[in-house]
Amino acid sequence: MKSFSEFENTPMAFTMIYVQGGIFEMGSNDKEAFDNEKPVHKVQLSSFWMGQFLVTQQLWDVVMSGPDWVNPAYFKGDNRPIETVDYATIVTRFLPRLHALTKRYYRLPTEAEWEYAAQGGVYGEKYPFIYAGSNKLEEVGWYDVNSHEETKDVGLKTPNLLGLYDMSGNLWEWCSDWYAYAAYSRTTGRAVVNPTGAATGSLRVRRGGSWNGYARLCRSSDRYGGPPEDRDSYLGFRLVLSSSVQ
Repeated sequence: MKSFSEFENTPMAFTMIYVQGGIFEMGSNDKEAFDNEKPVHKVQLSSFWMGQFLVTQQLWDVVMSGPDWVNPAYFKGDNRPIETVDYATIVTRFLPRLHALTKRYYRLPTEAEWEYAAQGGVYGEKYPFIYAGSNKLEEVGWYDVNSHEETKDVGLKTPNLLGLYDMSGNLWEWCSDWYAYAAYSRTTGRAVVNPTGAATGSLRVRRGGSWNGYARLCRSSDRYGGPPEDRDSYLGFRLVLSSSVQ
């Protein structure tokens, strides 16, 4: 597993995992799949780096520190993922501040990058799990059956094939794409290269399911959209870095 750590040996340290690019089948035709996951279509992605964990409250608080800052999380804990943060605050405040500290251009994942990573990247075709790393959600994720109605510290469950944790359950994760319910219906037989979603919209993509959601919503192919201004205790995010700008 190729990786690097940012702020190593400090309380705000976090690890980025290398995701080798490739072609994969995005979406699902399984019996549990919703119509917005169909049809399955080929997508080609360049390599990128993805956060091993959801962004934690500890990292968020250090990056956003200031006299007017208060931790917005409903479920408090340094190693719990940050939640109750809206899309704009992440993109216009947190990410620029993180860039100032690291000199790297961290961003949110595209919807395609998120699903490819959840499936296990280049290993996903050989091991086509329903959830991110297993066909048994209890092994890899926190959801309504086992979460005790709260978030959990990151990294307590089994990681997926790439060493990424909590991609099924714990928190829904913001993606950069505008959400379009019928987006997949516009695809052709050719592989779509590095898709970034619709040019405009009113909802942003969320992926992965959460501590208060049922198992069907935690599948790697499940997709959902919500208002970018939403701030909820079931909604967080993880970092991505394009390999070309590391």
